[in-house]
Amino acid sequence: MSQLLTSRQAEELHKAIIAYLSVSNLPSTAAALRQELNIGDSFDDNTRKKYEGLLEKKWTSVVRLQKKIMELESRNASLQNELDSTTPTSLLRRNQDPTSWLPRSPARHTLQSHRQPITCVAFHPIFSSLASGSEDTTIKIWDWELGELERTVKGHTKGVLDVDFGGPRGGTLLASCSSDLTIKLWDPSDDYKNIRTLPGHDHSVSAIRFIPSGAAGSPSSGNLLVSASRDKTLRIWDVTTGYCVKTVRGHSAWVRDVVPSFDGRWLLSAGDDQTARLWDASSGEPKCTFLGHEHVIECVALAPPVAYAHLASLAGLKKAPPPSSSAEFVATGSRDKTIKLWDGRGTLVKTLIGHDNWVRGLVFHPGGKYLLSAADDKTIRCWDLTQEGKCVKTIEDAHGHFVSCIRWAPSVIKDAGAVNGDANGAAVVNGAGKKEENGKGKESIRCVLATGSVDLNVRVFAS
Repeated sequence: MSQLLTSRQAEELHKAIIAYLSVSNLPSTAAALRQELNIGDSFDDNTRKKYEGLLEKKWTSVVRLQKKIMELESRNASLQNELDSTTPTSLLRRNQDPTSWLPRSPARHTLQSHRQPITCVAFHPIFSSLASGSEDTTIKIWDWELGELERTVKGHTKGVLDVDFGGPRGGTLLASCSSDLTIKLWDPSDDYKNIRTLPGHDHSVSAIRFIPSGAAGSPSSGNLLVSASRDKTLRIWDVTTGYCVKTVRGHSAWVRDVVPSFDGRWLLSAGDDQTARLWDASSGEPKCTFLGHEHVIECVALAPPVAYAHLASLAGLKKAPPPSSSAEFVATGSRDKTIKLWDGRGTLVKTLIGHDNWVRGLVFHPGGKYLLSAADDKTIRCWDLTQEGKCVKTIEDAHGHFVSCIRWAPSVIKDAGAVNGDANGAAVVNGAGKKEENGKGKESIRCVLATGSVDLNVRVFAS
């Protein structure tokens, strides 16, 4: 007798086997088994019908159950990992040290309303508003904390290619640019009314950024905006008058991206000519050209001063540049699938290899330790600058299609004397803000990241 089965269970099994053999046209085998087991006349037709099919049912249910068990074990392991990383101790540690926070799947919110691919996202510097622009010609304003659509802003006649918050009035204007050749300014405090349209570019306007006001004595006023275009130029605009105050020429093809330094002194741009260029924002003169990519450069980022120590070590420098210095290190992302880190003089520091498709967005972690990238391979990757740029985390399938843009929520400035912590109303650039100046205010990193995709979704990753 099997030790696993009781006598009753064994009897049930035997009858099921005999019924199976009978139905399978194996009468001699069934009779032999009945004789061996001393199951005589008690096994009649009614009994056979009762046990018909029982063996097959049990067999298939066991296979199904095994598969279900494997799925549940896998799910259990995944949940256990999540639980392990969110114990009270780790939560406390995470709250204490947002400089080490990295986004993880799943996203807190998936925001759906756009009807065409999303091209850009930008955070309001103060409120929990997130703007997204799309090829459907609209800008949508979301509450990223609640995950709700607040309004749809219409005005452009072709795809919106970039959006940014900044400028005067505490850095709370919204700027947008489009394939319709225009830049538009919207006032969030007046129901996102279109307060100005800036015409002047001869082709699609690919990127825009407000230029932050610099330190004392800097010529930047906080009223300036820079735009990059397919007409091969950068233009600097005064948003209070709507006038183009400078046209910067030097690129030989479509300029895809532009970002200003945190103090407004420098502009970094890149595009189809496979170069990135650093410009003096006040004169428009070129400072440096970054050569090395083998395809179009899609995106650029300037390292915040808090990252200088890690990047200086990576570059083999004995001493990091002072925090007051800007544009000391830059990052570029290209269709050649690589990210390159450079110093401010054009020397290549490191090439980061890992993406399987075009790199479309870059952002430095405001803690200074990481660089995050988004790409057409549907992933977000986190590169650790303290480990020679090693990829320490990959969010696979961050979106269902190409990830087109990535932005970090600007830091909150506490105990500040003025709105947004700057007497001149400076906006925080690319999610990496100013260092504390003269005790004016202390920055508190917001662990919030937004991405947009060709899959029509905006995703918010938050702690």
